[in-house]
Amino acid sequence: MEAMLTAYLSLLFLVSLVCCVPPPSRPPSRLCRRCCDQLDPPATTAHYQMPEVKTVINMTILKGDKGDRGDKGTHGKPGLEGPPGQRGPMGPKGSKGQAGAPGDACKIPQSSFSVGRRKSLHSVDYYQALIFDTVFVNIYEHFNMFKGKFYCYVPGIYFFNINIHTWNFKETYLHLMHNDKEKVILYAQPSERSIMQSQSVMLDLALNDEVWVRLYKRERENAIYSDDVDVYITFNGYLVAPSMQ
Repeated sequence: MEAMLTAYLSLLFLVSLVCCVPPPSRPPSRLCRRCCDQLDPPATTAHYQMPEVKTVINMTILKGDKGDRGDKGTHGKPGLEGPPGQRGPMGPKGSKGQAGAPGDACKIPQSSFSVGRRKSLHSVDYYQALIFDTVFVNIYEHFNMFKGKFYCYVPGIYFFNINIHTWNFKETYLHLMHNDKEKVILYAQPSERSIMQSQSVMLDLALNDEVWVRLYKRERENAIYSDDVDVYITFNGYLVAPSMQ
C-alpha cells in the first residue's frame, strides 16, 4: 500500500512540473483584412554588402630581365617618294682604275646600203619620196625601207648614187635630198626611147642626217619605169671616211 502511495506521489510531482513549463512562443495570428485594404509594406531586411577588393600588382617588383632581340621582320610596302634633297658635298677622289684591254686597231666604222625598186611610179599633185622594195646590202639597217631614207649614224663623208630608167614620151624629174634640201637633180626630157639615167654625189653628213630621193610633183608628165622581172631603179650609198672626233 505504501508502494502505491509513493508511485502516486511521484506521478503527481511530474504532472506539476509539466504544468509549470511555459508554452512555446507562437507567431501572432494574422489579422483579417478586406481585399480593398492596403497591405502593410514588407519589412525591410538588412543586407550585408561585401566590400570590393581590388588587387594591385607592383610591376616594378614583377619586371623581369630584358629579352633577346627578335628576328628582323619583312619589308613593308614602299612609301610615297619624297621631294629630292639638296645636293651633298663632293666626295673624295677615287682611286685610279685598271687599264682596259687594247682596242682593235683595224676596226673602222662602216655604213653602206644598196636597194632597188621593181615598180614604176608616176607623179602626183605633191612631192613624194621614192620607196624601194628590194634590198641588196643594208649594213646595220641604216636605210629605212618603210620611209625610203638613209639615216646617218656614223658622221663623215658619204658617196651616193641613183640609177633610174625613163619612160617613153614622159619626163623624168627627181632630186637627191639632204634632209629637206635638194642637192642634185636627175632629169631626162621626154623621148621616143626610154634610157638609163644616173646621178652621183658625195655629202658630208652629221649625226641623224637624212638622205633620200624625191619625185617632183605633177606640173608636167613625170614618171620612172620598172617591172617585176628586172630591177631598173637602184639607190646606193656608203661611208668613205668617218669624221675625226
